Amino acid sequence: MNATMPQPLKLSTFASHRWQCRWRTGLAAGLVTLLAACGGSEDAKNDPVNPPVVVTHADAKVWDISRAMGPGINFGNMFESPSEGEWGLTAKPEYIQAAWNAGFRTVRLPVRWSNHAASQFPYTIDAAFLNRVTTVVDQLLARGFHVVLNMHHHRQLDGDALDAGEFAVDEAILEERFVGIWSQIGHHLGSRSDKLLFELYNEPHGRMTASKWNTLADTTLKQVRISNKERVVVIGPASYNDPYALGTLTMPLDAYLMSTVHFYQPFAFTHQGATWVTPPQPTGVACCSAEQANVIFNGIHHAKYWSDAMGYPVLLGEFGAYSAADMTSRVTYTRLVRQSAAQANMPWAYWEFGSSFGVYDPVANTFRAELTNALIGN
Repeated sequence: MNATMPQPLKLSTFASHRWQCRWRTGLAAGLVTLLAACGGSEDAKNDPVNPPVVVTHADAKVWDISRAMGPGINFGNMFESPSEGEWGLTAKPEYIQAAWNAGFRTVRLPVRWSNHAASQFPYTIDAAFLNRVTTVVDQLLARGFHVVLNMHHHRQLDGDALDAGEFAVDEAILEERFVGIWSQIGHHLGSRSDKLLFELYNEPHGRMTASKWNTLADTTLKQVRISNKERVVVIGPASYNDPYALGTLTMPLDAYLMSTVHFYQPFAFTHQGATWVTPPQPTGVACCSAEQANVIFNGIHHAKYWSDAMGYPVLLGEFGAYSAADMTSRVTYTRLVRQSAAQANMPWAYWEFGSSFGVYDPVANTFRAELTNALIGN
């Protein structure tokens, strides 16, 4: 094992009475510092000035949904483009049926809501766009999928350069607008079944520091709860949903939460030749050596240890390897990640359906058998 590689935290490192108190420090920095209310005397627990910390972990309903989600696929490059279809794919009914027939049972649906909402209060979402997304959500639910609906690619919120066809708003209202958009989504879709999950935001980073994200997630969740009292809401950490950033995530005091991480390590393999990566990653990198396999196992199980200690399921919301890698290596990598997630009892969603990471060939209208088998087969 590479000595410089981040090591997963051992479950025994966490407090043995982890459900009796609220962990407020990072996994990496605060493994020995608990709030005074954790444990302690009866006098301390009854102190009106320093009351005990509220117990919080996921309700049994959340764990049941987590276990029922089954193999997942991201319907990527559809609704998270500035406008649907600009990045080559649209959400077709035949894709929904094809995904079901292949054995997928969860669809994560990335949506760029920020480009379809007004720039002034009350930040009204374009009705045609909202109805279009709703139609696809309803088609997926009717087919039997669990659906993870998210906010994706809000470039300005992260401080990133805007994509072509994307518009900016007054930076002073970015967070307020984010909350306002989620309020509308929640009210519009609040009557849907528990198979619909809301994921507050994809890969917060940059301007959206861990501290700012924790505050925004908590504020947004409160607004969502007005119309969705017990819907499962998914919240991942800053730093692009990196598993090793879970220690920076403060889960709100709410029993109907699930966390999420994304995993693309080893990055030199998964993103070789990707045109959007700076600096470009050289091609010709194979996978998976024993060292690379350790990186995969450790990253996934770091999230598992966090889940066991904190009491929330974790969704592996994205993983995959770009098409510039050789297919044999992509298949090996995909199977290793899927197997590691299975060992961790972690639901997952592969990135993605039919684009540059895709398991489906939209030209030939067929699944790539080797990749599909790595995900669904043995």
